[in-house]
Amino acid sequence: MLDLEQVNRRLTTARGVFSLLTSSKKILFGIIILLVLIAIGLLAPWLSPFDPNEQTLGKAYLPPFGFNGGDSKYLLGTDSLGRDILSRFIHGASVAVYVSVVATILTAAIGVPLGVTSGYLRGKFDEAVMRAVDIWMSFPPVLLAITLISILGTGLNNVIIAIVIADWTRFTRVIRSEVLNIRERDFVLAAKSIGFSPLQIMRHEVLPNVVPLLSIIATLEMSVAITVEVLLSYAGLGVKADTPSWGSMIADGLSYFRLNPWGMFIPLVATIVVILGLNILGDGLREKLDPRLTLTR
Repeated sequence: MLDLEQVNRRLTTARGVFSLLTSSKKILFGIIILLVLIAIGLLAPWLSPFDPNEQTLGKAYLPPFGFNGGDSKYLLGTDSLGRDILSRFIHGASVAVYVSVVATILTAAIGVPLGVTSGYLRGKFDEAVMRAVDIWMSFPPVLLAITLISILGTGLNNVIIAIVIADWTRFTRVIRSEVLNIRERDFVLAAKSIGFSPLQIMRHEVLPNVVPLLSIIATLEMSVAITVEVLLSYAGLGVKADTPSWGSMIADGLSYFRLNPWGMFIPLVATIVVILGLNILGDGLREKLDPRLTLTR
């Protein structure tokens, strides 16, 4: 059975990380989905056969290649404006990668320091932070993000800002809860006894020990960021019209569903698979990295 120190020791070596990632089918499945998404997103300019906004009205509503009326140049067919669905799908993956990664990093940059500091110091600072968290969490994140976007305006960066402002409490609350347990452990008490300052203890003793939990929250936050971006773009409140997004593709495809359902199904299925994969990855990491679950089993 693994305790917190053993988990962290495994994560300090490449062999330990590789052993962890290959020891669970859930983690393997989630990693594969995540790597495929990142690869498509990063290689979008080279993988995309056409400009995603290039219109060929004479080729509108083409089904995927292999179906009656399909064209080998357009493997996934075209939309109502004759734009290549495959190219728009690939560039939409790029948007999903950018939003999920950047939003997760920024959310963690706000939530983790607050969670570590409030959980370790306690007192009035902890009370103030937790009251702010409670108030913030009383607003539904998606509704709050929509409100913020209506104020900030559409655009990729504004979507990220809205996600960060709406969801920073996730990291703060969970990390604080873990720090409350860590601060009572022997290695923290030993650091206090030899004269380490609170800042040194938080930096060198507490923060490294929340890394396993942080990796779990990060995968879940990525799925939340993608979900919010897709919903906002579907509602016309996300990225700008000239930026391909899975959400806007779903909205466009729904409007001509009877003529070519593939325009909606392809980005919709991709969104479901990616979100499912990230949640399964987070669940697999939780099973392997959470000592309390390991002890229970």
